[in-house]
Amino acid sequence: MKSAPKLAQCPEDSGAEVAFAGRSNAGKSSAINRLTGNSKMAKTSKTPGRTQLINFFSVDEHDGMRLVDLPGYGFAKVPLKVKQEWERNLEYYLQHRQSLRGLVLLMDIRHPLTDFDTTMINWAHEAGMPVRILLTKADKLKRGPAMSTLLSVRKALDPYGALVEAQLFSATRGDGLEDLQEQLDVWLLTRFEDEDEITPAE
Repeated sequence: MKSAPKLAQCPEDSGAEVAFAGRSNAGKSSAINRLTGNSKMAKTSKTPGRTQLINFFSVDEHDGMRLVDLPGYGFAKVPLKVKQEWERNLEYYLQHRQSLRGLVLLMDIRHPLTDFDTTMINWAHEAGMPVRILLTKADKLKRGPAMSTLLSVRKALDPYGALVEAQLFSATRGDGLEDLQEQLDVWLLTRFEDEDEITPAE
């Protein structure tokens, strides 16, 4: 739909959108492609940090529903000044974008809850924004260790209450895809009379 280098160039702030964010190696593009069933929807790369724009994808043009691919953070080999500008944009976007219904935060299950992951959660929480954490690449671990990591992450998220939830996800096998789709249905398809009524799916 559109690629915007700055928030001022984003589409009109109306309708409903869900943003995807995560470290540059967390598998964000692969997750979006698996979700949409289009392997060419979001560009993937062996070089982390290629997503340096805010990319908007139209889900339903008539109803104004969008998926938003936010710039990756962490391992991207870009100047510090650029990273800092990304962070300022991300914080402002999460706290001021009125059409934003929820944040999908992706973390490699082998390296969850980095400092900047926690910063993203805090920004969203301050704005009352629901967050669904995807522990990606779950296929890289056996079932026992994967579940153990999930439980550990959920315990660390207790202070945030029901607005922040976590699940396992594998773009390769499709694990957790149905749970993610159900959450997106809640965020994108439900019309809320009051933003305070926004709650994550059970």
